[in-house]
Amino acid sequence: HAPAAKPPLVMLNDETLRELDSLQKSLGFSGRSETIRAAIRLLSADSKERTRLKGAITAVLIVIANEEHSAAITDISHDFQKLIKTQLHNHLETHNCFELFVLQGDASLVKSLFERFQTSKKIAFAKLIVA
Repeated sequence: HAPAAKPPLVMLNDETLRELDSLQKSLGFSGRSETIRAAIRLLSADSKERTRLKGAITAVLIVIANEEHSAAITDISHDFQKLIKTQLHNHLETHNCFELFVLQGDASLVKSLFERFQTSKKIAFAKLIVA
């Protein structure tokens, strides 16, 4: 007889758990698992939508990071200067930097730029909006 498989384990810090519980309550989900499943479905749909992007596109990219990580924004954006038509920077009251990029160029490069921001541990938020 094979031993019973252990359920997958996901580690979340206290702040993330508070956010998860708040989302669960405000959105009316029955539990944390259902909230997480909905979040995964949204992330998956967003990824599929980006996969379909081809050719020359115009997009807006919003990035938020703690001001101590503003150099990470600069480092990433420098690698994609040819895409960036406009960049606006603003300091938020929460000690965060808000960046708005207007992008124009090849879809694969726009997706690469977004994914660099999205996967960076120094970036709190990244959202790509395609025109």
